[in-house]
Amino acid sequence: MGASAAAGLQAVVARPYIISPTRMFTSTTTISGFNLKVTKQGLTNSSGSFSRHYLCERYPSASSKNCRVVTRAMSGETEKGTAYGLPIDLRGKRAFIAGVADDNGYGWAIAKALAAAGAEIIVGTWVPALNIFETSLRRGKFDESRRLPNGSLMEISKIYPLDAIYDTPEDVPEDVKTNKRYAGSSNWTVKEVAESVKNDFGSIDILVHSLANGPEVTKSLLETSRRGYLAAISASSYSFVSLLQHFLPIMNPGGASISLTYIASERTVPGYGGGMSSAKAALESDTRVLAFEAGRKGQIRVNTISAGPLGSRAAKAIGFIEKMIDYSYSNAPLQKELLADEVGNTAAFLASPLASAVTGSVVYVDNGLNTMGLAIDSSTLAT
Repeated sequence: MGASAAAGLQAVVARPYIISPTRMFTSTTTISGFNLKVTKQGLTNSSGSFSRHYLCERYPSASSKNCRVVTRAMSGETEKGTAYGLPIDLRGKRAFIAGVADDNGYGWAIAKALAAAGAEIIVGTWVPALNIFETSLRRGKFDESRRLPNGSLMEISKIYPLDAIYDTPEDVPEDVKTNKRYAGSSNWTVKEVAESVKNDFGSIDILVHSLANGPEVTKSLLETSRRGYLAAISASSYSFVSLLQHFLPIMNPGGASISLTYIASERTVPGYGGGMSSAKAALESDTRVLAFEAGRKGQIRVNTISAGPLGSRAAKAIGFIEKMIDYSYSNAPLQKELLADEVGNTAAFLASPLASAVTGSVVYVDNGLNTMGLAIDSSTLAT
């Protein structure tokens, strides 16, 4: 992935005055448009409010006078007990992320952002993908993408097998129980996973739903069968209801739940078929209702992130994800690549105390594409 998930707001130090690692430095720091004077003795470690990174460390040939200093607002406090900026501090929090099966999707990026902010990470992985994911993780294939802003590697406390289209063992049909792809795994229905997490950890603070599947996604809605339509709804939207239903009893008050949606829920995206657009619309509607119910019942906030297109392995099932990415780049207000880490950072914010009054919301992270009513690269505009 092109950028690292930051634990807090990023601040760029302009015109640094650097004497030595043990002497005073003063700089003008820009955070969210405000100029702040920062005076600090020495360098802080990863537990301090700031971590400083030199451009010359990445490019050793650069002269020291040309080295830029990047300062990140991190979780924690300085030696004097004063925290600077608006740190996203999730230390002591535990997150369960459902739907992580590789290192290039939004689920992985969210896990990294939460870990960078200090949260303990546990994940649920689709049963047929479990062995490959665990093997790749164990052999170090994900080590580079596991790297956090402080240089350490994201740790996953435990990986649970999960198939979120089945709520209880009684719901699992016989042909699935005997399927060789499920051999060797047990307790993988939503209810069983929630019970296992309770037995292993006691409670969680953050629940992330990063699941979607539509077996007939390449078919138009007019060609979609009832079975395919309902399968998309089951896997992509009701699975979120089920997860929150079963995990809510073990979520600590003040916690947060986050899901992922897409602009096809409210705009026509030809080719995004099989009932997937309907499933995303249902997910957004459920977000508002669940925000009320979970808020009143357990003081849990519920939000969904409407993320722009990403060329993940899962998204390639759509068949034209690269064209969707190109379209977004050409027509969004911010003409740049959308990074998975940008969605991860937004999830970290929504899970943090900084978003303590945000619930029932659809938060767009798509470079602003959702605001557009006209494709500026349309051939009709060139005539």
